[in-house]
Amino acid sequence: MGNSLAIINSNNYHDEQNKQNILKMRAVLETLPSFCRTYFRGIEEYTSARTRLAYAYDIRLFFEFLHEKNPICSKLEIIDYPLSILDQLTRIDIEEYLEYMSLYQKDGREITNDERGKARKLAALRSFYNYFYQNEMITKNPASLVPLPKQHEKAIIRLEPNEVAILLDQVEDGTKLTKKELEYHKKTKIRDIALLTLLLGTGIRVSECVGLDVSDVNFDVGGIKVRRKGGYEAIIYFGEEVETALLDYLEQRELVIPAEGHEDALFLSLQNRRIAVRSVENLVKKYTSRVTPLKKITPHKLRSTYGTTLYQESGDIYLVADVLGHKDVNTTRKHYAAQADERRRKAAKYVRLREDTEQ
Repeated sequence: MGNSLAIINSNNYHDEQNKQNILKMRAVLETLPSFCRTYFRGIEEYTSARTRLAYAYDIRLFFEFLHEKNPICSKLEIIDYPLSILDQLTRIDIEEYLEYMSLYQKDGREITNDERGKARKLAALRSFYNYFYQNEMITKNPASLVPLPKQHEKAIIRLEPNEVAILLDQVEDGTKLTKKELEYHKKTKIRDIALLTLLLGTGIRVSECVGLDVSDVNFDVGGIKVRRKGGYEAIIYFGEEVETALLDYLEQRELVIPAEGHEDALFLSLQNRRIAVRSVENLVKKYTSRVTPLKKITPHKLRSTYGTTLYQESGDIYLVADVLGHKDVNTTRKHYAAQADERRRKAAKYVRLREDTEQ
């Protein structure tokens, strides 16, 4: 009975994450005005538990700011705020909040937000206000009047093809690792090669990677089944290099006795438990910092590396969007516009109108 329960738990990694987010959400709701529950129930159908939790944290920040800085709001405890308080706030209150988010203190820490951080916070407020406004529960919608912060496009940080090869060689031989790191490297080398090769060869998200079970790998079709953002499942296909690395790892994986509840997890930690997102982030940092010390490479940057290579090779933005799991192709286009521009520039060199007569 104990084993069957453990298998159920390990099979439902994503459901377990979902459950944790729901529990965290309940704890946050205890600190918010009661009308917030109506809003979060209202958006439940078309948002994930993770998105709702992120919105809840941002809305709580907004109320904390009001409680500290707004003379009307400071007279009441946050949980006692009535819905009518939203009608008393203006566009200026929201703009002051966003300005405050640039730099503020919380729990003894200094926290900053760039344009992207502030844009996400405004998006949460817009959704919040829109819900009550469209349901005719408030008469004003000042959040809709505040323009999104202008975002400066960032260059895509990724690994060049030669850097990818050097990185995988480094994982294999570990020449730049410290003595202590080399002790662990002996035990994790084959796993690390498989994990990094999979990330670089498929472009999957780190959360999708750690959520993989052994049964999600199908060598007959050459694909893995991943749970995408939004909860839907997709098959992502892999090439020969990924297949070889996974087969080598699974051969070693068969000799390991996983901890209870982690029997089905594909990638295991040294404690024989399902590897965590933070652990993958750390191992990516450990290896890449030795190869490209000037580039801050994260698992997401490995995803960008794959997306860039796929787009350069195929020129098909819809294919890239589909494989990366972007619901909107404009998201993909925005990220890879620089590559598209580079391709268009080449067109100028292909067409000659007159032969060069000078010899």
